[in-house]
Amino acid sequence: MGGDSREEKRVTAALDLPALRDERDWTTDDLASLPEGLRYELIDGRLILPSPNGIHQKLGYKLTQALEENCPPGYDAVSDYSLAVDRSNEPRPDVVVVHESVMALTPAPIEKALLVLEIISPTSHFRDMHAKTKFYAAAGVDYYWIVDPTGDGGVTLTVLHVGRTGAYETVLNTDKVFNTDVPYPITVDLPALTALRDKYLAAQEGA
Repeated sequence: MGGDSREEKRVTAALDLPALRDERDWTTDDLASLPEGLRYELIDGRLILPSPNGIHQKLGYKLTQALEENCPPGYDAVSDYSLAVDRSNEPRPDVVVVHESVMALTPAPIEKALLVLEIISPTSHFRDMHAKTKFYAAAGVDYYWIVDPTGDGGVTLTVLHVGRTGAYETVLNTDKVFNTDVPYPITVDLPALTALRDKYLAAQEGA
C-alpha cells in the first residue's frame, strides 16, 4: 500500500471517523494513523470500530472472572485485548487467556493465546461466528468460545475446538451451567448471565 493511501487514511481518521468503516484495505501498518485511544479491530482488511453496550461489558467482566479462576500457571484471563495475527487481521477479543510473558505487549502474539472468547453483539454475529473462526483456527488457537446474549432465549455458549482437519468443530452449544476440564477447569453459569442480561433489559423497559 502506497504512502499516498496511508496519508489519506490519516486525514480520514482525523476528520471523519464514521468513514473509516467504509475502508476495506487496511493493514496493520496503517493503524498508526488512528487517533490515540480509539477502540478498533482489523478483520480481513476492514477496520471495525466496536461500541459495546453496558450489558456486553458486564458479561465480559463476569466471563473474565470465570476464565481467570483456575487459570493454569503462567496464564491470565484478560478482557478487551488485541492480538497480532497477520497484516490484515488484528482482532480484539472480549476475553483471552494468554501467557503472562506477553502481558506487557499490545498487540500480543496470537501464538500465546490459549483460549479466545467473543461475545456476540447485534452487529458482530457474522464476524464472530464465521470470519473469526477461520483465522483463529489458522493461527493455531485451539479453543474458541462464543457467547450469544442476543437471542430471545437464554444466553448461550458455543464451544469450538480445532479438529483433525485444522478447522473448528463444535463441541457443544448450551444455555445451562457449563463445566469443563478442557483446556483447564472452568465453570460458566449461563443461567446467571441470562438473569443479569434480563435484569438490565427489564430496567430499560421500565425507564
